[in-house]
Amino acid sequence: MASPLMKSISGIRGIVGESVTPRLISTVGSAFAQYCERGPIVIGRDTRPTGEAIEKGLESALILSGSDVVSLGVVPTPTVQVMVEHLKAAGGVVISASHNPVEWNAFKLIGKTGTFLTSTEMRRFLLLMDGEFSYPRWDRIGAVSRETGAADVHIRKILSIINTESIRQKRFKVVLDSVNGAGSSITMRLLEELECKVIPINCAMDGDFSRGSEPVAENLSMLSRAVVAESADIGFAQDPDADRLAIVDERGRPIGEENTIALVVEHLLSKKGGRVVINLSTTKAVDDIAQQRGAAVARTRVGEVNVVEEMRRMGARIGGEGNGGVISPEAHLGRDSLVGIGYVLEMMAERDSTVSGLSEGLPRYFMKKGSITFNERNPDLSLLEKIKRDHEGQKITDIDGLRIEFLSHPEFSGGWVHLRPSNTEPIFRIIAEGRDKAQAEKIYNYFEDLLK
Repeated sequence: MASPLMKSISGIRGIVGESVTPRLISTVGSAFAQYCERGPIVIGRDTRPTGEAIEKGLESALILSGSDVVSLGVVPTPTVQVMVEHLKAAGGVVISASHNPVEWNAFKLIGKTGTFLTSTEMRRFLLLMDGEFSYPRWDRIGAVSRETGAADVHIRKILSIINTESIRQKRFKVVLDSVNGAGSSITMRLLEELECKVIPINCAMDGDFSRGSEPVAENLSMLSRAVVAESADIGFAQDPDADRLAIVDERGRPIGEENTIALVVEHLLSKKGGRVVINLSTTKAVDDIAQQRGAAVARTRVGEVNVVEEMRRMGARIGGEGNGGVISPEAHLGRDSLVGIGYVLEMMAERDSTVSGLSEGLPRYFMKKGSITFNERNPDLSLLEKIKRDHEGQKITDIDGLRIEFLSHPEFSGGWVHLRPSNTEPIFRIIAEGRDKAQAEKIYNYFEDLLK
């Protein structure tokens, strides 16, 4: 059985040679040129082995559909977002399946504002994909130009929003693990601009995701060992398209990708108040930090653009997702590991603190994440309605699957669980958080048994 083609606000993704085919590439390009009214379109890709071939096919479809193409080559997803805005393009496409394994690839679609298509916009695009296409005459097709200065534009934007002098004075020693992905070169350049001594590992940009594509703790053992061996101040880990950031402290201990956004929220709210937007799966530590700082918090459905839309509506100071995604309006409205790196180094420099000292000052929670695969059938979502009825009296949110915050429960009080089908893989996600590890595991195991 062929793998499914996943269509959501996170893009169109599947396994190359099964659901991602030459026909799909042509259809996506033709439809997106039509969606963008044949205006100029920026494209970039990560380092997956299939990326270059898909890029060539997409360029052809866009050009023959009448759009000019600005090709950035291998760049992070946030760099494409920055350049759509910078060049005032009609849209952008990132060829990257982000944290998915190397056999996957995807089209992540960006509108003229430099942010991903909303659910409404995505529905409109999918209708175009299902329709008939018209093409211009031979003398009205588009053209391709190569843009080599995208990294400079992105780096300048980040340097403009942080205290560069305080960071440069510290001469931090940093180990960088970019999983041989698109963040490798540009992140080393940013760190060198900040006069850090950089020790790169997994920065070959060859698409070998051997340590595991997600920057979760179990994939960071090599980074942890390198931080200790080099007596480094900090270790940074990215995913293949560099929109997510995880941190290893100076003792070689991963602080948890959830705490990336928690650190940044604490840092920015300590400087200036404002509103915070996070998704339903993000750690409760952010709520506690915001409450201490007198800041309002809004939670949205999972998906970067859902957070971004609410940030726009609220005029938020900072936002993000607990998977290591930092979204700062000061830079641009998109998850950006480089922005997260800048803020964390600024926090360490201005407070003259180690990253372990900073992370130990955060509210303490424990999270367990997992999933159930449903390759041949969709999960029975009616079960969520039964779970909802069984937990009346708790704080329940059902805008994206089901999230239950336990206000009164003999074992689960103070914790929460989020149950939802994934936007990016044929799986059902379970995220549980508790006041300690034992409670988190109890919550997780209880709901895993129910869903199985």
